[in-house]
Amino acid sequence: MVEFEGTYLHEHSENLDEYFKALGVPYIPRKIICATNPTIEISKISDNKWSITSKTMIKTSVSTFALGEEYEEHMQGGALKCVTTMENNDLVSQCIGPGNTEMTRIYSFTDDGLIITYILKEAEIKAKRHFKRQQIA
Repeated sequence: MVEFEGTYLHEHSENLDEYFKALGVPYIPRKIICATNPTIEISKISDNKWSITSKTMIKTSVSTFALGEEYEEHMQGGALKCVTTMENNDLVSQCIGPGNTEMTRIYSFTDDGLIITYILKEAEIKAKRHFKRQQIA
């Protein structure tokens, strides 16, 4: 099994602007989000509990969750109710946002990095962010 824990540095994104546009994120905040290069830190707290930290120059956000249990995430525009499960080499977060918007984030791990796939069900839009695993010296 691939190691999930670690620090991942952003390399590039695909279709991110269209994804956030479909979510209704206003133009200027959307452009700022798409221009950021987040660092993602993933930590296993216990057998069933995980933490995902996203750091940018503007903001740090932390999601701590137990697999299979509902939790809340806060983002611009409101709170999300999410459940994250483990499927093969992926962490899959199913979320319901404001207006019952269904969103999925799939964290796919490899030996070299991480790809986060964002799926907006209603608009049938997918976006991806690619990250490289930071090597510990």
